[in-house]
Amino acid sequence: MLLKTLTEAFGPSGFEDDVRSVIRTELQATVDHMETDVLGNLFVQKLASETEEQKHQPRVMLDAHMDEVGLMVVHIEDNGLLKFQPIGGVDSRILLGKTVIIGKQRISGVIGFKPFHLQSHEENQKVPKIEDLYIDIGVDTRQAAEALVARGTPVVFATAFEFVGDRAMKAKSFDDRIGCAVLVEVLKQSVPLTVHGVFAVQEEIGLRGAEVAGYRVQPDIAIALEGTVCSDGVGTPSHRQATILGAGPALTVQDARTIADRRFLEFVISVAEKHDVPYQLRRVKAGSNDFGAIHQARGGVIGGGISVPVRYIHAPSQIASLDDFENTVRLVRAVLTELAAGGFQL
Repeated sequence: MLLKTLTEAFGPSGFEDDVRSVIRTELQATVDHMETDVLGNLFVQKLASETEEQKHQPRVMLDAHMDEVGLMVVHIEDNGLLKFQPIGGVDSRILLGKTVIIGKQRISGVIGFKPFHLQSHEENQKVPKIEDLYIDIGVDTRQAAEALVARGTPVVFATAFEFVGDRAMKAKSFDDRIGCAVLVEVLKQSVPLTVHGVFAVQEEIGLRGAEVAGYRVQPDIAIALEGTVCSDGVGTPSHRQATILGAGPALTVQDARTIADRRFLEFVISVAEKHDVPYQLRRVKAGSNDFGAIHQARGGVIGGGISVPVRYIHAPSQIASLDDFENTVRLVRAVLTELAAGGFQL
């Protein structure tokens, strides 16, 4: 299954090679052009059938980022324990005892801290800082650790993809491999207008790949396909429930980097309603996606974000809905159909 392969791929920010390889293999027989830039962004072009009207259609860019949050080894202790720093937004409260995969050799490790029994009362009352944690790879000397792991080696969580419940899925990197999967599924089918797909790098450390990609593609319209925060758990007030699992793709109104173009947002809503696709509005400002960088490229770009809700985002184990994923694919295809038909005027 594509989602399993993508989410289990090793790809923290700056180390997206394995993810890019999966996507290249998946799309090489169905797209018209693929190219990688110096940062590692993968540019994919899918041509529509040639028509007289085609030349008047907008230049459309669909974006999804390949990278996931992770860790990086920065020091090796004399006893072989690895000290690390985060790559992207990682919460130290969810790290204790988690299993990880390290570097190209895929070394297994466990994130550790001083045992509960040996902590002082003060330590027991505080959340450990990342600098107090370490990764244990089962060796007991610096030399043994250095034979396996170098400083600067990237680390990801060791979470396998699996279905939970009837229509939910668990994995480590739905942010944003689920957006990558949406884009792959869209590009596998015929498209009513030419689509410029971008699988971007380094979103989690500042939308860096998307900034370059937006400048290069020069789209008229761009849509970021994202796995977004879902906060519908027990005790969360309704006004803080950013999205709800199973309620459909989420449309961005405002986030930390973007205020949605109102005309385009209303257009996407009208498309969803016309094609009977469930949707919801992303209702908090926190966070952002690649459109935050793309919309500022050159003279500015119209568009927005269409996202799949993800519970426990940036955590070692995340939950997403297969229904939300499939409805997001449906909505993106419907938007392309309506754009090709002239349903939105620039």
